[in-house]
Amino acid sequence: MAELTYREAVIEAIAQEMRRDERVVFLGEDIAKAGGVFKATVGLWEEFGDLRVRDTPISEQAILGAAMGAAMTGLRPIAEIMFSDFLAVCWDIVTNQIAKSRYMTGGQVEVPLVIRTANGGGARFGAQHSQAVENWAMMIPGIKVVAPSTPADVKGLLAAAIRDPDPVLFFEQKSLYATKGEVPDGEHVDELGKAKVVREGDDVTILALGLMVPRAIEAAERLQAEAGISASVVDIRSLVPLDTQTILAEVKKTARVVTVEENPRLCGWGAEIASIIAEECFYDLDMPVVRITTPHIPLSSADELEDEMIPSVDRIFESVRREVD
Repeated sequence: MAELTYREAVIEAIAQEMRRDERVVFLGEDIAKAGGVFKATVGLWEEFGDLRVRDTPISEQAILGAAMGAAMTGLRPIAEIMFSDFLAVCWDIVTNQIAKSRYMTGGQVEVPLVIRTANGGGARFGAQHSQAVENWAMMIPGIKVVAPSTPADVKGLLAAAIRDPDPVLFFEQKSLYATKGEVPDGEHVDELGKAKVVREGDDVTILALGLMVPRAIEAAERLQAEAGISASVVDIRSLVPLDTQTILAEVKKTARVVTVEENPRLCGWGAEIASIIAEECFYDLDMPVVRITTPHIPLSSADELEDEMIPSVDRIFESVRREVD
């Protein structure tokens, strides 16, 4: 295995799939010669050229309109929306066109399209460039929603998304781009719709996604060392499809559940999972499901305020210890 950064794993996955399938094309703002604003596409233009790696105008509608048309005519495009906040600019194309075309044509038209986007806070970009919007996408029928937390998952899940026959929204947490981890050598393809138990525990289950996964793991280690609380940590990885089997199995094992969500509290993904848990295994619970979230206010660009708003290791540690002790 090689040790790669999260951003290098993005490049590895795209290059792997472009070498494998000449139908894979890539378009977005500054992705070619510039290598992407987050340097997550460096070297792709040099290898694959102007025909398959294309810079676009500053128009999210144009990017996704072109990508959708390309997908409908047999290509397998990857489209980059630079910041996930900018999905709001082209949301009609995502929700009313891309998500619905397969259904409205009775399966005659497929849209094998991946929309990559940098998501979430922690980088001091302010309220309009720091939102965690995975819950926006989760509510739209017809779109798969993926959010990896490690370089290995980035490579494997992005490759799986590119090969998938349905549209996939692929959320890359921008604060994780510089993090490192071991990534399998050679071709690596994971499976969409599978959560992963990244830490075993017996007293409480912590469900996390994206940036919240490493924070949940660190908090769990502290809970074990300082409070004697054994916490299981589940990396959700995929919101649609959602791996309810893994989640419910962990809930039944520990009887206590805490979700850690970067998105604002109202209508966050944890609320949906809490409702599923209440329906499927209410009598297995020893306490109500606890949700740790960002408050329902726009994120600040000020360091101390942003750090206070996004769930931290300290907040996860204190919240879980308070509920379980």
